[in-house]
Amino acid sequence: MTTPPRTFPRLGTLIGSFVGLVVPAVSVWADTPFAPIAVAVEEAIAAGELPGCVVAVVHRDQVVYHEAFGHRRLKPNPEKMTRDTIFDLASLTKPVVTATLIAQLVEEGKLDWGDPISRYWPEFAQNGKEKVTIDQCLIHTSGLIADNPMEDYRGGPAIALERIAALRLLDPPGTRFRYSDVGYIVLAQVVERITKMNLAAAAKARIFDQLKMHDTGFSVAEEKRPRTAPTDREGSGWRCGTVHDPRARALGGVAGHAGLFSTADDLVRYCRMILRRGELDGARILTPATIEAMTQPIRTSAGWRTRGWDCDTSYSRNRGTVFPKGRNFGHTGFTGTSIWIDPESQTAVIFLSHRLHPDGKGDVSRLRGEVSTLAARALNLYNDRNP
Repeated sequence: MTTPPRTFPRLGTLIGSFVGLVVPAVSVWADTPFAPIAVAVEEAIAAGELPGCVVAVVHRDQVVYHEAFGHRRLKPNPEKMTRDTIFDLASLTKPVVTATLIAQLVEEGKLDWGDPISRYWPEFAQNGKEKVTIDQCLIHTSGLIADNPMEDYRGGPAIALERIAALRLLDPPGTRFRYSDVGYIVLAQVVERITKMNLAAAAKARIFDQLKMHDTGFSVAEEKRPRTAPTDREGSGWRCGTVHDPRARALGGVAGHAGLFSTADDLVRYCRMILRRGELDGARILTPATIEAMTQPIRTSAGWRTRGWDCDTSYSRNRGTVFPKGRNFGHTGFTGTSIWIDPESQTAVIFLSHRLHPDGKGDVSRLRGEVSTLAARALNLYNDRNP
């Protein structure tokens, strides 16, 4: 690993000294360039934008910042946030699981980016969808609806998939960007049909076990529920360890667009793998060429996407104002999560929150971008462009 930059002579000592401890953020980071992150987060918590969060920053293959803020649970009894809290990642499922598995299958020669979905799922060719491709689903130009009605899911997963296969397109394939959860449900079907594995099992065997992401998966074991952040209400209590997204829940909690749970520690390992061009600690997940293909910008009618990630569209607010538009990329999740990755500076910013707890009124759209901005400034990145 690379040595942390000279700007932060105490960071390595701090990280080693406080692993596993829950301490007030300011006491650890007050005299470092990262101090403004704590100020911004605490102000947002006080304003009711979120109950708490975990922030981690990777730079040059080192974790240079990792802190927990606020509360993991407000009701029924307040509980402090910890750095090992497990979060419902929502749409981060799309790049971390579905796009990564598709990229692996391309690399193995089992499919191609331009292949029609119907080659692997013949029933999907109904109603003019025979030309919809893997690429178009990945970058949200398939012409599919964003979300089909919940009524389509009432009969269980098998019926839901039949109804998705029978959907009509809203636009000709490849002509218009429309962010589509349905497109990623479709991609998950392709993965399952090629690997002969459930999406959760494929992700575990091909990604999480390889990267030692031991707290990541489509379900939360009972013994891990106490450190899982709840989201909205479920009956008389709060949903905790059960996916918030109703369509993913109707599909059994395992879907290509949502359903994944993870921690900041595990996502640090995933981001380090991406920044190291597909390898981490001797485990090769993807080749450098496939990482390049997966993360190269592709123009759409709404801006630039990559195969699984956002690059420069209206969905890019979590980039902040310092990381330049170009080859960096990221994604957000509805529950209040985000990742932004900048290969040029070898940096990743991970923001995990559960903004929906306890009343569904939290909003971190501003804060996610501010945290990325403050992290980039703390690392003294791109100061010639953004003084």
